Amino acid sequence: MLALTELGQRLRQERESKGLSLEDLQKLTKIQKRYLLGIEEGNYEVMPGKFYVRAFIKQYCEAIGLDTDAIFEEYKSDIPSTQTEDMPQQLSRVRSRKEIPQHTKGVSKAYDYLPTVLVVAGVVVVGIIIWVIAQNIVSDKNKEQANQEAPNSEVQQSNTQEETNETTAKNDNSKSEDEQNAADKKEKEKEKAEKEKAAKEKAEKEKAEKEKKDSGKQEYKEVQKTGRSATYALSGTDAFNLEVTSTQADTWLDVKNGKGNAFFSSILKKGETKEFDLTKETEARVNIGYSPGVELKVNGKAVDLPFDSSKQVRQVVTIQYQPAEAQ
Repeated sequence: MLALTELGQRLRQERESKGLSLEDLQKLTKIQKRYLLGIEEGNYEVMPGKFYVRAFIKQYCEAIGLDTDAIFEEYKSDIPSTQTEDMPQQLSRVRSRKEIPQHTKGVSKAYDYLPTVLVVAGVVVVGIIIWVIAQNIVSDKNKEQANQEAPNSEVQQSNTQEETNETTAKNDNSKSEDEQNAADKKEKEKEKAEKEKAAKEKAEKEKAEKEKKDSGKQEYKEVQKTGRSATYALSGTDAFNLEVTSTQADTWLDVKNGKGNAFFSSILKKGETKEFDLTKETEARVNIGYSPGVELKVNGKAVDLPFDSSKQVRQVVTIQYQPAEAQ
């Protein structure tokens, strides 16, 4: 086991404080676990190149919510600088392959395969001869059997016709019953679908009316903004419901109240939505580790993130809530 560098110790402590395993971090960053472990142990020899060391450290920091520029400046002695890697050995190998006469290789290989080709050709010819003989024997047997069965063919044909007529009558009756059952089933499914549709439309209508009613009074405004953190005031409503959705990639999400009690502190997977009823709280703090593609809704109404996600990957949004009845 290698001794941890100061940078490796800092990254591992930060990762473990978030409750993330190396497997979780591998899913977030798409970096192989052995490279992540190499970063924590300062074992950069396992990396495919020095350029990847800096790139992987940058992705590691962003995934656990650390400021990349600050980390690179503070631990620059632990992080190697990128250099162009020489390739004399590879060039030598290419040159040696070109020096080998290609036409000599082709002729040699052809002579090596010649005995095998002759053996295969012989086996194919023998197989064809056996197949022709077998076909002649089968043909003779079929002719003899046809001559023996000819006198009974008319009787068998009559019996077969009667059996066919009986089978057809049974099939018609069965088909009629099946069609009726299918029609009844289809009608029931149609009625069920119409009831579900009506119930869904009613629920959506009621929800839209409630949101419209709340949105007419609700006010969501910025109080202050600094660094990667911003504070907003929510008023004019008797409800505080928060929705967080990640549409582009997995992200670390931490939602706490003003007392520091956590409602959620884990990975929000791509395409996943988390809903929080914070009506009884006076303040909520939302810590987003990877903000590109993250959407926020307050009481069903979309609100913008405070910063440009392409410039500020990690963002912290604090929402101070004052119910309408208390105003």
